[in-house]
Amino acid sequence: MRRAPASDRRGRHRGAGIRPRPLHREPHCPATAGLHLLRPLHPGTAAHAADRARPPRSGPARTCAGQQVCRSPATLSPEPDLDREGLDLDRSTLADWVGKSTALLETLAEAIGRHVLAAEAIFADDTPVRMLAPGTGKTQTARLWTYARDDRPRGGSPPPAAWYRFSGDRKGQHPKDHLAGFCGWMHADGYAGFEDLYRSGAIREVACMAHVRRKFVDIHRSQGSPIAEEAIARIARLYAVEKEARGAPPDRRAQLRRAHAAPVFDDLEVWLAMQITTISGKSPLAAAIRYALTRMERLRPYLDHGILELDNNAAERAMRAIALGRKNYLFAGSEAGGKAAAIAYTPIETAKLIGVDPQGWLADTLACIPNYKITRVDDLLPRN
Repeated sequence: MRRAPASDRRGRHRGAGIRPRPLHREPHCPATAGLHLLRPLHPGTAAHAADRARPPRSGPARTCAGQQVCRSPATLSPEPDLDREGLDLDRSTLADWVGKSTALLETLAEAIGRHVLAAEAIFADDTPVRMLAPGTGKTQTARLWTYARDDRPRGGSPPPAAWYRFSGDRKGQHPKDHLAGFCGWMHADGYAGFEDLYRSGAIREVACMAHVRRKFVDIHRSQGSPIAEEAIARIARLYAVEKEARGAPPDRRAQLRRAHAAPVFDDLEVWLAMQITTISGKSPLAAAIRYALTRMERLRPYLDHGILELDNNAAERAMRAIALGRKNYLFAGSEAGGKAAAIAYTPIETAKLIGVDPQGWLADTLACIPNYKITRVDDLLPRN
């Protein structure tokens, strides 16, 4: 977008009631500008330190919510929405709002993370995002991680939540740091970086049947394989049991699975082992079967534990907003910008999970959080 002349931008700021101030920010990273300004001035209160006039109450909330829910962590084009309200603002001002808003929301994101890690079972996934590599003018592949909890399928009362983290690469040390202190079950794909977590014994793996099924679906679509079609039909019987068990307490879910899902699961495992002997070992179908047999061994615990799920779809659903964003923005300007995006995603996606309007919640929260006691910050979470 071509920027307006500086004199015109200053006039527009005055018309919106916002006093401009020179900003010092990292190149290519407007969203991180001034984040150091918004830190608690003393242990009991997080007070405003910005010396500019307050923006319209709905402005930062609309900008953040619009970017995270409808667009991306980058500042794309919320300007038309604000124009309809008579606000003609420079994009750098909008980016500044986002940066300062995420600084205020960081404490809430951390509280949501604690809520997620207090669960007996969580869901984990990650996805690539592009990040500008410092000093090169090129991008590198960074990662956004999500850790989710959702007790609703087993009739649990704790509200669902999604916690996002950002890293500049996909090294296994990152989830190790994110999940330090967590003890319980984790639904995940076959990412090798999780292996160190499982070796410690504190975290127990639950594989994902959706990943297994997806490989057979791809082969059936491309080749029309009858073996892949049969595998899909057998997996559908497992999901039929889950449909019946949904919402039941853990004991009842485990009882239903042992009676109805375990025989189907065992037969599928034996049948797949037989089918691989009848096809070329180098074929895509053989690779899919080998993957299925490996993952089913690590999925078996779900049959005996009603708190577990058949797949990792809770985490994959939490990644949809990021997948949508990747279609709209080019890259994160820096690691600090990526971390700010993860902070914003956390309360916004959590609000969506529990049926709370993200923009309304953001407007209310950003209005009161600066002078809210840190010891009572949990009162501001979307679930409350």
